[in-house]
Amino acid sequence: MRNTTKLKAILSKYTITLDISDDGIFTLILMDKETLDQGQDFYGKNYSEVIRKAYSYFTRRLKEEEGF
Repeated sequence: MRNTTKLKAILSKYTITLDISDDGIFTLILMDKETLDQGQDFYGKNYSEVIRKAYSYFTRRLKEEEGF
């Protein structure tokens, strides 16, 4: 699955903030659009890594919400 497809799925449920530090570490923060009180941070050496981590979190949360 391409990163753009993963990002589109993530954005259907979350608002994201994407940043890069001076030493090149990417930070992606997810905020649930409905509750706005749950935030989750992901760190990685590149864009693909943080998108992959965020997508994994997204799918895990969907499964929990659906009761699997």
